[in-house]
Amino acid sequence: MKKIFVVSFISAGYFLNAQSISNSPYATYGIGDVKYDNTIETASMGGISTAYISDFTSSFNFANPANNSNFELTSIRLEATNENNYFKTNYNDTKATKHSTYLSNIALAFPLSSKVKMGLSYQPYSSKSYDIVNTENVTLEDGTKAVYGNRFKGSGTLNTAQAAVSYKINQQFAVGLRANLYFGNLYDLNEFTSSYNGVPSDLINGYETKNNIKNFNFTLGGSYQSVNPRTDKKLTIGATATFGNTSNMVTDYTNSTYTYSNIQAQTGKANESIIEQKSTSSKNLLPVQASLGVGYGSENHWFLSGQIDYKKGEDISYFGKTLDFQDSYRVSAGGWYLPNYNNFRNYFSRVIYRYGAFYERGNLKLDGHSINKFGISAGVMLPFKTSSITRMSGLELGVEVGKRGTTKNNLINQNFINLRVGFNFADKWFRKNLYN
Repeated sequence: MKKIFVVSFISAGYFLNAQSISNSPYATYGIGDVKYDNTIETASMGGISTAYISDFTSSFNFANPANNSNFELTSIRLEATNENNYFKTNYNDTKATKHSTYLSNIALAFPLSSKVKMGLSYQPYSSKSYDIVNTENVTLEDGTKAVYGNRFKGSGTLNTAQAAVSYKINQQFAVGLRANLYFGNLYDLNEFTSSYNGVPSDLINGYETKNNIKNFNFTLGGSYQSVNPRTDKKLTIGATATFGNTSNMVTDYTNSTYTYSNIQAQTGKANESIIEQKSTSSKNLLPVQASLGVGYGSENHWFLSGQIDYKKGEDISYFGKTLDFQDSYRVSAGGWYLPNYNNFRNYFSRVIYRYGAFYERGNLKLDGHSINKFGISAGVMLPFKTSSITRMSGLELGVEVGKRGTTKNNLINQNFINLRVGFNFADKWFRKNLYN
């Protein structure tokens, strides 16, 4: 059975790298829509992770690698996300919907000793997948009826592979380090077309931006947890910082005129004439980030935490111009509740219930409006029949409902419902047999 899990883990990684992910029109800017950077359990709690140390032995925390003092089992996680986006803009009273289902996370974690724990993870970090066409009808001074068209198209996924190690200094303090590798290709295209009295122009004017990304950095984490043995109450404080950026993003920009060899499918350039072409290299794709969290709870019963995340603004080349992003921050609050893990007569008393909310000031600012985001989340961990407090394996379910953007100045309002499902298979592997 364990061999099957390993083969599934490798196959899932290949599928994750090849999949195409749908997202918001705001993905046209920068590196696209950034996805969540952890497991379903933390996403279901509003994203709190910096001060979250699981009470159970089967959950590995990648967001803050210091928070794995209780992790003792080998764990395999497979998770998928279903995104449902509903867009609205006051421009021509336009409405649209977009749905996408994709593999969002695979992870393998295991203890190296009683103090040292290690985890490997692979997930999409950001993506572009949009195709927007805007047309404008104009009557010229000589009576000619002109139709101008703008097409915006983007594709590609930026993936991340992570390796995390945690070290337990003593009963209260722990530290951890995560190495992050980002890699992928992102593509943007803006085409301008025109027709006069129903006769299309011979040439299309196209602006292409191709980004080839390879980025490496580190996330350093620390945590402190104090447990009162008389009351089982505990206080947790955690902090992380992401630094050491060694990026290599090569951006190729081309401004040209051309025709399509296959007009119906709009593929295959012909008669291309280059107007401008250049290549640039960026070193600050993923800037400095920091996080601070505080949590309080009762051992094996409930937990509540608050967290603030900060990310420094970066800049990126977009259609031949440098686009600046503002500093962003995110405030999250959430927790979990377990009624009674010893009650084997009532299954739902052994279910872990999660809840959370967040507000995010986005790094994108258009027409004087920050593209902000907020939402609420909830989830459950349904334990397998054989699960116990020392082997908490089960089915993870999560939901996130929220809003992003605004309809002011003809911008786009995005309402979203994200559904997540995953499995956590945990067991004590690599044990020596006492008897043959």
